[in-house]
Amino acid sequence: MSLPSLERRTLREEILVVLALSLLASAAYALLSLLSAPLKGVHVASVNQSNELARQLIGIAFGLAPVWLVVHLLRRSGEGVEAIGLAWDRPSQDLKVGAAFFVVVGLGGLAFYLGAVALGVNRFVVPVPPLGHWWTVPVLVLNAAAAGLLEEVIVLGYLVTRLRQLAWSPFAAIAASALLRGSYHLYQGWGGFAGNMAMGILFGIAFLRLHRTWPFVIAHVLLDVAAGIGFIVFQHHLPGFS
Repeated sequence: MSLPSLERRTLREEILVVLALSLLASAAYALLSLLSAPLKGVHVASVNQSNELARQLIGIAFGLAPVWLVVHLLRRSGEGVEAIGLAWDRPSQDLKVGAAFFVVVGLGGLAFYLGAVALGVNRFVVPVPPLGHWWTVPVLVLNAAAAGLLEEVIVLGYLVTRLRQLAWSPFAAIAASALLRGSYHLYQGWGGFAGNMAMGILFGIAFLRLHRTWPFVIAHVLLDVAAGIGFIVFQHHLPGFS
C-alpha cells in the first residue's frame, strides 16, 4: 500500500536528517580525502588516533548518537525497533548467522584488501587505536561495537527499510545502501569503496531475506576486532608496515 504524499515527504526528510548527521557526512569527507592525496604508499587510520583515553571514549559515545536517534524515531512512530529487525529476541540464531557472515566476508575481504594495495588502488589502513597503551585492545573492541551498530543499524536496517516503505524496489534499496557504504570508505581508496560496496550488496540481500539487523551488527563487530588484532600481531608482515 502506497503512503500518503505528506507521509512520504516526512519519511524522505527523516532519512536525510539521519544520514546528514551520520554516514552521509562521513561519505562527503571520505570523498574529499580520496581527492586530496595519492593512494599508493599512503597510510590512513580507520579509527581515532588520539592518545588520550578520555577523547577516545567521548568519541565513541557521541558517535552512537545517530543510532539513538533512529531508535527514538522508531519508538515515537509506534513501529518499534523490531521494524528494522533490531529486537534482541533470537540471540542464539543471530550469533550463529553473524559468525557465518564474519567468516565469509573476512576471508574475501582480506584477499581483496591485499590485492587492492598491491595494485596501488588502496591506501594502507591502520585499523587500531594508538599502540602501546593498556587500553588499546579494549578501545579497539569498543570502536568495533560502535562501528557495527552505527553502520548496520543506519545503512542496512534503517535505510533499506525506509526506502522499501517509500516503494523503492528491493534492487534500488540495496543498491543505494551499498553505494553509501562504499562511499564513506573512499578515504581508503577504490579498493575500500568496491570491497565495502560488495559487502553492502551481500548484506542487503540477506537482510531482506532475514529481516534481522543483529546478525550483521555481530558480523561487523567481529570483522573489525579481527582486523585490529590481526594488525597488532602481524603488522610487521603487512605491506606498508614491514
